[in-house]
Amino acid sequence: MSSFDLNLARVFVLLYETGSVTATAETLHVTQPTVSYSLGKLRRHFDDELFRRTGRGLTPTAGAQRLYEPLQRALADIDTATRQGDRFDPRTMSGRFTVALSDLGEATLLPRLVAAARADAPRVSFTVRPLDVDAAESQLRRGELDAFVATPVLTSHRTVRIPLFHERYVGMVAAGHPRIRGGSVALPDLAAEHHVTVYGPSGHVVPRSLLATYGLLDRVAVEATRFSMLPYVLERTDLVAIVPEYVGEVFTASHRLRLVRLPFETEPIEVALYARHEASRSPSQRWLVHFMAEVLGELVSPAQLPPSSSPNSHA
Repeated sequence: MSSFDLNLARVFVLLYETGSVTATAETLHVTQPTVSYSLGKLRRHFDDELFRRTGRGLTPTAGAQRLYEPLQRALADIDTATRQGDRFDPRTMSGRFTVALSDLGEATLLPRLVAAARADAPRVSFTVRPLDVDAAESQLRRGELDAFVATPVLTSHRTVRIPLFHERYVGMVAAGHPRIRGGSVALPDLAAEHHVTVYGPSGHVVPRSLLATYGLLDRVAVEATRFSMLPYVLERTDLVAIVPEYVGEVFTASHRLRLVRLPFETEPIEVALYARHEASRSPSQRWLVHFMAEVLGELVSPAQLPPSSSPNSHA
């Protein structure tokens, strides 16, 4: 290994995590031919193809899979030791980040994120894209996203998943619903009502799955692709929706709605932040991931917050 260039290890780790020559070149601020040349040297050094081209980008071979963990760990140790002067200061440096959120995230999490950024990182700005859970990891790998927040558990060696908080599902109805009264609803009463559900690219499949479990899909009167329409539909009708509790609290704070306990237990959902591996992030991206995890990592009830304040999180 005396002839092994440490820069080749960084190229290898980035190729493994991004699956893309283009993304690796952009991260390292070099040309794509430079990355391809380095890959050739890696292949000769290890006498292994290391990566095969597929429809999903570069797929690691078994040999590459064995090499990844020790090389990634070694680079992480080196980066930790040498990164003291490699910092992103959001108070003095400008940064624009692209994040993907579901419409629920835009309505409930984005205001907290932006409020905290305006207070602590005034030179930072955000571009927010709609979350497509099927495409988000590829967008992250290609450098089109810096991070995204999702509830589905996505497993990939090219991304890291950082849990933020758990929440349960509740029922949401109009404040003056003619039949559902009190703080809970019995199963026969829920089965007698008509429902509105959301089913689309944001990945929230639990409400529809719960209705299917109890044979209530034929009671769905409206099915849409975005949660943001729910408060407007519910406060003008007698329909019922199943929503994450925190989302329901946000909606009831600004609409004539109320929440009720469901007649069955639901598995708590975990909302998580997804990003590239730390070794693959730029200094500004490392700051962003830490900032988002800190701000969004504590589930704070809207009722506990003054209207213009942002939560101080320590998750």
